[in-house]
Amino acid sequence: MLNAVEVVKHYRQGDETIRAVDGVSLQVAAGEMVALYGPSGSGKSTFCDLIAGFQKPDAGAVFVAGKDVGKLSSREHAEYLRRTVGIVGQDQELWASASARDNAALKLLRDHPRTAGRLIEPLLEELGLGDRLDQSARKLSKGECQRVMIAQALSTDPKLVLADEPTGNLDTVRSREVLGLLHERCCRSQMALLLVTHDSEALGFADRAHELRDGQLGDYQPDALCVHTGVLFGEDRANRP
Repeated sequence: MLNAVEVVKHYRQGDETIRAVDGVSLQVAAGEMVALYGPSGSGKSTFCDLIAGFQKPDAGAVFVAGKDVGKLSSREHAEYLRRTVGIVGQDQELWASASARDNAALKLLRDHPRTAGRLIEPLLEELGLGDRLDQSARKLSKGECQRVMIAQALSTDPKLVLADEPTGNLDTVRSREVLGLLHERCCRSQMALLLVTHDSEALGFADRAHELRDGQLGDYQPDALCVHTGVLFGEDRANRP
């Protein structure tokens, strides 16, 4: 579903070249949840921007569902963001005066103008927001806003979800619930999901994990096997008991 091939993105900062993404290749299949781990400044967010099509690579290419994202026209890119990819970003903002329901249903309005709100309700309830549907975004906590963004990202059953620190504002229990839900949706809907995180605990929910450091990708080597809600990381999934 996602195929990034030798992707490069460099920036000039005075006399220095910042190698934000430096020849990264990564594949994520349908139904697979892959974690991308790394500290702040390692290039994770730049890599997500390239996959989302917000930036174009200096070299290499990003293919999603067989299409070269860097070569999409403006119109094709808008449709790509609406239908093909769901994005949970760190810098996303909700429409402050609109309800949690209306914010989450935003991507559904074009195809389902009359029923978008009703269609999004089961997902919001699944995310623990059933009693906050009519609350305006300005009255929601940061964690609640983050869950509304997750609902919006999942609302159109995208083929790929880019989740950049999707549990950064959630407590431990809610984080595990949300990560478990994302993993279950991958399996059920056969969507690909790239989980970008600096939280090593979140890696326990992924099918596999890689580490991005100084713009280069390598395998993540956990110190110990992580086990959460029946999802195993660090061993061959086919050999589960």
